[in-house]
Amino acid sequence: MRIAVISPPWAPVPPVLYGGIELVVDRLAVGFQDAGHEVLLFATGDSTCAVPTQFVLEKSEGMRIGMAVPEQRHVLAAYEAITSWGADVVHDHSIIGPFHAADRYPDLPVATTIHGPFNEELTDLYERLNASDTPIIAISRAQAASAPTVTCERVIHHGIDAEDFPVGDGGGGYCLFLGRMSPDKGPHRAIAAAKAAGVPLLMAAKMREAWEHAYFNELVAPHLDDKIRYLGEVPHEEKLALLAGATALLNPIRWNEPFGLVMIEALACGTPVLAFAEGAAPEIVRDGETGFLCADEEAMAADIARAGDLDRVACRAAVETYFSTKRIVDEHIELFEKMIGA
Repeated sequence: MRIAVISPPWAPVPPVLYGGIELVVDRLAVGFQDAGHEVLLFATGDSTCAVPTQFVLEKSEGMRIGMAVPEQRHVLAAYEAITSWGADVVHDHSIIGPFHAADRYPDLPVATTIHGPFNEELTDLYERLNASDTPIIAISRAQAASAPTVTCERVIHHGIDAEDFPVGDGGGGYCLFLGRMSPDKGPHRAIAAAKAAGVPLLMAAKMREAWEHAYFNELVAPHLDDKIRYLGEVPHEEKLALLAGATALLNPIRWNEPFGLVMIEALACGTPVLAFAEGAAPEIVRDGETGFLCADEEAMAADIARAGDLDRVACRAAVETYFSTKRIVDEHIELFEKMIGA
């Protein structure tokens, strides 16, 4: 097949810093190519993904994320390029793209993956997209269940290449928080749990927006000391080293998180995940085997003391078996062949 993949224009593929969607796009695009298919990725000009790539925006638009003009320009150019190339099927990860394709290219098979939460606005949009028979892919059962009026063709959990992640022994003696500096991700709750357990906590988090800085200044900065440290937004290689050295990843979310890629990244390094049982966490963490599903900060603090007893080999195996790139590539190819056959 000739498979076109459209990435959002907000970060390069793969991302240099924060960018879970772009990491997934990179693994899928390379995976499709490794499976013997022709691939064209439409991303931004600073992308380094190892497949043929075209672009109209020379640099990613992270500072204008969510704005209509850069995404519209990106999408219009993308569909001009991929139809000229002769795509058999399109996997579109943008918001605007599938709607443009349904209107302008109704005979072109297009599937789209929803990476964010189904809030009221997105639910309204994707209810409308259902009318065009565009297959919608959810990334967890929790995400799909949050919008019962939207028909999702499939749930395909994310996957990564375990061999790209170093196996660690957790010898760093610290717990790790990795994500966004926001209340729904819960770094202040990770601090509370780590303090109650009496263990060091390292936090590597995206903090670019004004509201992220405000949250940090109010609820995180007052607790920083020699044991509770904020490292900033770290490059990929440093992130891997932090994950491998951690006793556990703390993921005290208080929202219906659609997936949580950082959890399987931790597992790939052999690092157990301690998470609140919200969103997709129960679909990723096997309680008592690859981590613990905790009720609150107090329970998380108690489970930190037990994290070292978990089998780090089992954590790694969860990624090598189920949360793998091969599995997600196979599931997408199966869907694409069904779309073309139909």
